[in-house]
Parts: sequence; C-alpha cells; structure tokens
Amino acid sequence: MASRMEVERSVFETSHVLGALLASSPLLTQAWSRCLLANAGSTSFVLDRCGDTVFVAFSGAQITASSPAATSGLCGGFFDPVPLHSDSLELFAPLEGGEGNDGGKPQPVLLQAGALHLFMNFYHSSEFQLLISETKNQLVVLTGHSVGGCLASLLSLYFLCSCYARPNALAPSSLLCITFGSPLIGNATLSQAILRERWGGKFCHVVAQHDIMPRLLFSPFNSMSSQFTTLIYNLMQSWHVSMRYPQFSRPKSHLSDDQKSMLHHYISTHISEVAMAAAGQKQQTSPYQPFGNYALCSAEGLVCMDDPLTVVKMLHLTFMTGNAISSIEEQHLDYGDLVSKISENLQFKKQPHLEECKPKSRYSVGISLAFEASGINVQDMGTMEARECLELSMCQRPKLHSASLAIKLAKVTPCRAQIEWYKALCDDDMGYYDCFKLGRASKREAKVNMNRIKLGRFWDGLLSMLQHNELPHNFLKRDKWINAAQFYKLLVEPLDIAEYYRCQLHKTKGHYLSHGRERRYEVFEKWWNENKDKSSLDKAERKRSKFAGLTQDSCFWAKVEEARECLKNALNEKSPTKLVKLWENINGFESYANRLIEQKEVSIDVLAPRSSYSLWLNELKELKLKQGCSILSSSVLVGITGGT
Repeated sequence: MASRMEVERSVFETSHVLGALLASSPLLTQAWSRCLLANAGSTSFVLDRCGDTVFVAFSGAQITASSPAATSGLCGGFFDPVPLHSDSLELFAPLEGGEGNDGGKPQPVLLQAGALHLFMNFYHSSEFQLLISETKNQLVVLTGHSVGGCLASLLSLYFLCSCYARPNALAPSSLLCITFGSPLIGNATLSQAILRERWGGKFCHVVAQHDIMPRLLFSPFNSMSSQFTTLIYNLMQSWHVSMRYPQFSRPKSHLSDDQKSMLHHYISTHISEVAMAAAGQKQQTSPYQPFGNYALCSAEGLVCMDDPLTVVKMLHLTFMTGNAISSIEEQHLDYGDLVSKISENLQFKKQPHLEECKPKSRYSVGISLAFEASGINVQDMGTMEARECLELSMCQRPKLHSASLAIKLAKVTPCRAQIEWYKALCDDDMGYYDCFKLGRASKREAKVNMNRIKLGRFWDGLLSMLQHNELPHNFLKRDKWINAAQFYKLLVEPLDIAEYYRCQLHKTKGHYLSHGRERRYEVFEKWWNENKDKSSLDKAERKRSKFAGLTQDSCFWAKVEEARECLKNALNEKSPTKLVKLWENINGFESYANRLIEQKEVSIDVLAPRSSYSLWLNELKELKLKQGCSILSSSVLVGITGGT
C-alpha cells in the first residue's frame, strides 16, 4: 500500500498485477486479521494503523445482527436493488450520468437496499466524523467480511466521488478496498460508472471457491420463495454467531443435506443464467453485476480478474466444482485458512521455469498456473470454458488495444490533414465554416465530409474502448491523446455544426448545443479542462500575439447560429417580456464574441467579410440603427404633439 493515488492506476495495469501484489505481500493477511477483530468487536468498525497505512475494517457480524431486514427473515427487502434517493444521490452523484448499454437513455444506478441503508445511517453518525478525521490524507485500506464488505465498498465509492466532485474534500490520499465474501451491491450501471471513472483498480473482492454469499444475489431475490429465504436466514444467523464468537465451536445451521443441495443447485443455476445473459444469449434475470477486481481463491492459490463477464463465468465454474456441504456450511467463514495458503502457493515459486520458456509457451504456462490456482480440476465440468475465460483475462488486452489504437490514429491522420488543407484553401471572404456549410454537393466538400465521418468513427471507437475498460488505466495520463482529442474537436466540430444547420436539423430537433452535439465532444472538453487545470498559471495566462489557428471555442459557430435566430425573432417580436429575453441573449453573445476576438482566441476566418458572424454583426448594427431611428422619431412626434 506504499503507492500514491497519482500512480496507482499505472501500477495496476491489469488485474493480474494486482493479484500478484496481493499474493506476494502481507496485505490480505493484514486485512483479514482486522476483519476478525471487527466481527468480534462491539462497534461497527475497527480502525488500526500499520506503519504508514490505516486499516478500517467493518463488521459483518454486527451489521447482520442489527439489521431489521435481516432479522425478519430477509422479507424487509434487505437485498433488493433500489435507486439513489435525494440524500444519497448527492453523495454518489458522479456515478450517475452515463449512458445506457445501447447508447441511449441513461439507466439509474441501483444499490443494494440494506447496504445503502446501513451506509446512510453510518454517514449521519458521530463515528463517521471520527473516521474522516483519522483517514484524512492517509494511505487507507478499507475492508470488511460478508455484509461488512458492502459497507467498505460504499465508503470507498463515497471517498472517490467526493474527490471527483471536490478536489479538496476530506478524504484519504490513497485507498484500496478489500472485501472478503461480500455480496454484490450494485447493478450494471454502477459497474459501467466505475469502469468509466477508472476506479476498478481501487477494489479487490476476495471470493472463496465455494462461498455462497458472493454469489447469492445472482438469484432473483425478490421472487425467491419463502422456503429459500428461510434457509438463507438460518445460514446468516449461524454465520453471525460464528463471526461474533470465534472462540467457540461453530454452530450448525440446522439445514439438512437435501436442503443444502437444493440451495446450491438453485444458486448455481441462476449464476449460469446471468453468465448467459451477460454474453447476450439469454434475458437478464438479476439486476446485480460485479465491479472492480475479483480475486478467486482456492486451496491451490489465487487468480485475479476484472472483466465483469469473465468474473461471472468464473464464479459459476468454480462454484460448480464444489461440494454443497462445504460451500454452504464452511467456506464463508474460512477466509483465514485460504489467505494463509495463498503465499505458500504463490505462482512466483514456479517463475524460474517460466524464464526458460519461449514467449509463446510462457503464456501457455501462465494460463495453466492460473487455471490451477482457480481450484478447477482437469476432470471437472466446464474445464475448457474456464481456460478460455482465463486466456481472455490474461492476454493483456489493454496494452494490445492501446498499441492498435496508435496504429489506427496514424491511419486516420491523413483525413485530418486533408481537412486542415481544406481550411487553408477556403475562400477568404467566407471562411472555413461557411464554405463547408454552403458548399452544397461539390466534390471538395464531399471529400471533407467523408473524412469528418471517418474521424468521428475513430474517436467514438476510442471512447467505447475506454468505457468497456479495454485500454490501460493510465491512458488518460498521456498528453498525446488529450492533445489529439482537443485538436480534433477544434478542427472538426465546426464542420459538424455546419452540417447540422445545412440540413436544417435545428428546425426539427432544436439547436445544436442542446440537441445535436455528439457526446464525444463533451467528453473531450472535460478531458481538456481537467488537464488544463493541472498546467501552470503562467501558461494559462499567456496572451496571444496573433489570432489562433483554430477558434478555441469549438461551439462558437453554434452560438452564432442561435444569435442569428434571436436577432431574426427580435425583428418581429411584439411581447415586451420575450423581447427583453431575446436582447439579453443577443447582448450576451455580442460581449462574449468581442472578448474572444480581443483575446485573439478565434481563427482569422471568423472575421471574414461574408462569414456568418460578420453577417450577424452587420444585421445587429442595422437593427440597432433602425431602433435608434424609431426611438428618435417617437421622441420628435411626442415633442410636436406636446407643442401643439
């Protein structure tokens, strides 16, 4: 835990690097020992220091015992998914605002009702303020066993969201969340939000090969029969006693072998259905989806992965190898034994043999070692599928995709160069924007339009890869991509605006800024502003000696189009209230444009004699002159009338 928040993302380039770190360090052992203390304690969490790291462990036993939903036979909706309400929405606001899986309307973030209720109670308690003061600007490991892991995850999300919304928020300087046997806490929208914000490396969910609890919510809990909820309630009660009083022998759950087998079969069937749904082969049956890294443990070792689909498949395949009695009765409480064995079975012991292998065979040996660590035997059902999952998760796709993306960028660079050439050759009387807008069906404009579309597809593809966690975690720390995206936005978005108004889309959809702007431009603007905030003030305050090569507000022409419509409406508007509003918009844009021109933040073609902006400026002067003459005529008329 010695890494700083600024470098963590690059350190955990893939989930397997994180897995190797956990397996080779005492971190898991240290986290689990704090979980044991929290489970056996009388408070909801334990705070302990180890060197320069602060461990915060949440009790699964206390939470299970104190939850009304849990103690009422789970009929109170403890495990039901619920949307963020007004109080919690403010705390987790950055998690909202993504788009749906089909690119359409955003789906709301859903969180486990019981976990959210417990977190909000904790948030409003004096204990929370104590925790904040103890963890501010510290290296922090948040951990928890069972339902306690849910609280650790939500607190981690709270800290991450706070730093996102308020850079100076009271929060740890660096954090890592480690859960043991924790149930799922959120839906696919939450998972996508964590991928989108590149927070996956902050979470590691340790799951035993046959533990039922992390797999429980793949079953449709709200439609589960009372028979199954009673069985699970009895299990949780027996687990609670064992966690709370570890010095005594473990009590039995009073489940018969038939009941255990039935419950095991019920859950394994639904995990399989969720895996098929995630692969698009079946309709989704559970709203819950994994996020972050999953460290799957067995007596043979540990294998770590972060792709949600791969995680679901491996949770199913490893669970299917288990004995129903061991999975339900024992493994949820046996993380101490598994953690102690992980370092003994560390794959590094076999590393010298890997060094003697050729690169291709090293990869194969690595897959075999990961397969062995998963605890799946060669004769087990689903062996081939498990190997395929591990191959997909270990092929270091992010680095390969990044390299491939650089090649694709080089291939589309000529498209950008041709647009730059077109801009340089545009009519000096009209300028870049208006030449394209009024170019109609000329071959030159058609070629530019084709290049515009090709570049848009490239950048949309890049955003899709980022959203699906297919690029390295430090991708956005590379100035090359941020600068390339900004240059693309400044060069091409004016053409998108011109095409929008040339096709008269503003008459059917509304103006570009509100109804036509592509998401990629909003994302690139956010990247640039965040990166600009980190640059020196001297650079930010440096004045231009000549006009910019590209107008620094890529939406400038969209604002011109709106201002022209306001001017047109002002000519015929009779309502004083509406007229005042129109003139507020007109004067506001005039001031904004004057400021940009004074600071030379626009391209020289903005001032071309027949550009849309110059035409608007002339129309504005004529209207003001006309209004001035009208006011003067009215004054003269009043004077004459008064004199007679």
